[in-house]
Amino acid sequence: QVQLVESGGGLVQAGGSLRLSCAASGSIFARNAMGWYRQAPGKQRELVAVIILSSTNYADSVKGRFTISRDNAKNTVYLQMNSLKPEDTAVYYCNLNQLNSLYWGHGTQVTVSS
Repeated sequence: QVQLVESGGGLVQAGGSLRLSCAASGSIFARNAMGWYRQAPGKQRELVAVIILSSTNYADSVKGRFTISRDNAKNTVYLQMNSLKPEDTAVYYCNLNQLNSLYWGHGTQVTVSS
């Protein structure tokens, strides 16, 4: 069984920064993909960033502002969010994909005020 626990969300003014963390526990394999998704009110959940080994991919809307990284020793993935905009307001979910199984965290709220 795999569990994902996110932390680091909160309220920040436009232009500010936040760092999200997601700690994975249980049967974690090294060759997995970990990522961050977000869902704003009334919108579908969308991919924000994903990291597979050392390869990363970002949504166009966050390129140059967000950075995803991971600490394999801690089974933790991070999302550094800079230059935040009001449109970044959403619930952010951590995701782990391994052995053709998907796991989700419960989400952490990020609110960016203008």
